[in-house]
Amino acid sequence: MKKYFLIFTFLIVNSITFAQYNSRDGNRIGISGGINQSSLLGSNFTVKPGNGYAGGLSVRGNYYNDWSMIYGMQFFINKFSLESTYKQDVEYSLIGVQVRLLMSYNIIQDHISVDFGPVLQLNGKMTLKSEDESKTLLGTQLKAGQIVDVSKVNGNAYLGISAGSKVVRALIFYQYGFTNIFGNLNNEDALSVLNGNNSFKGHIGSLGGQVIFNL
Repeated sequence: MKKYFLIFTFLIVNSITFAQYNSRDGNRIGISGGINQSSLLGSNFTVKPGNGYAGGLSVRGNYYNDWSMIYGMQFFINKFSLESTYKQDVEYSLIGVQVRLLMSYNIIQDHISVDFGPVLQLNGKMTLKSEDESKTLLGTQLKAGQIVDVSKVNGNAYLGISAGSKVVRALIFYQYGFTNIFGNLNNEDALSVLNGNNSFKGHIGSLGGQVIFNL
């Protein structure tokens, strides 16, 4: 947790410096926060979405005509649940930092825009309650605590729309993880056996809503 806080702090300082240096170009610093609902897509498990949180900082600058660019970062907590035997749910949390580099098309200048682009995600292992670690995941012989060592570097595709004023805007967006977050687990033959000799496949899908305050 401390490592991601230090990364997050560094990126915030870097963005503020970047924005101040380029203030002549009309860049605006935005502070955002909100909630998200995340799920695990294409996995080997029975999944239920969960509610998490995200917040961060971004810099928006004019690019060309009706186009802008957004550089930003988010500290996030994603949550979802996997079903274990006896219909018991095991909730997992995934904590990390995302760095975004987005193109933005201004439908109405300073009021409505569509944003899209890639997101680099740095995260740690998944976490869960200690009492849930020994529960067997439904449809497998895996214990819940055996799948927490997910890939630490992942890539997402981002699509969102924001609306409001120059000072306050509401943002709705969707992110899809195009990398397999369970890629690490496929290197463990013993885990594959417990998974019915199936490859581990999992892509994070997250729907978020936030409010942005521009400085």
